[in-house]
Amino acid sequence: MARAELDACDSRSFHERIAADLRDEIMSGDLAPGSPLPSTVHLKERFGASGATVQKALQLLKDERLVVGRAGAAVTVREHRQRTIRPAPSVAATRPGEPHPWLAEASRHGTRAESRLLEVAEAVPPSDVRAALGLAEAGTAQLRRQLLTIDDEPAELVASYYPLEIAAGSAIAERRRITGGTPTLLAELGHPPRLSVDRVSARVPTQEQCRALKLPSDLPVLRTLRIVYSDHERPIEVSVLVKAGHLYELQYEFSPEGGA
Repeated sequence: MARAELDACDSRSFHERIAADLRDEIMSGDLAPGSPLPSTVHLKERFGASGATVQKALQLLKDERLVVGRAGAAVTVREHRQRTIRPAPSVAATRPGEPHPWLAEASRHGTRAESRLLEVAEAVPPSDVRAALGLAEAGTAQLRRQLLTIDDEPAELVASYYPLEIAAGSAIAERRRITGGTPTLLAELGHPPRLSVDRVSARVPTQEQCRALKLPSDLPVLRTLRIVYSDHERPIEVSVLVKAGHLYELQYEFSPEGGA
């Protein structure tokens, strides 16, 4: 497609379009972790762009924590340019002494994961959370809000809501960490997690999400609405999990049930 046609159908600045093409190659693995990006001369020829435009595109990728490099040196893809998260294990209860599955999963990949508790309060959840919990329009739930980090970088903003009748008088309502995570505690309270349902969407980040996750621009975030059910299909936890869409992907695993 000719440059003029691209300009007509894509309103982004030229350097943003170049960054988008390179970002896709990084996220798909065509530009592997630790490998150098093509030279500025090569990128100028490939995209028909000036050196200044190419440098602006590379700066975007640096700001997005996808590549590293400095003036006069080669720009390389970061070793952890994108992380794969397997959501399913995060709803399982842990055995005594075991770390939360989310933390254990990170350590298996040689990274250090931590969670920071930001808020514990009774609050009115967003509309979709209220609907999942079966709350009235002004109904409240117990909120626990956390920021998860990997190697000291913000990874995920998590807001979890619990029915007040379950949370009252338990560690869920206290401003402290819960040993083994809430799945373990919920099981101890007589509400073992039986089923988790995720609804994933891509959205433009809110102001709070931009600040908390240190996002460089309005690149989309992945928003997961996770509903955890116990016995008799009772919802016991509804969480809103938000992570940078250009740094993380979700991996779900399925197996066929029965024969043809």
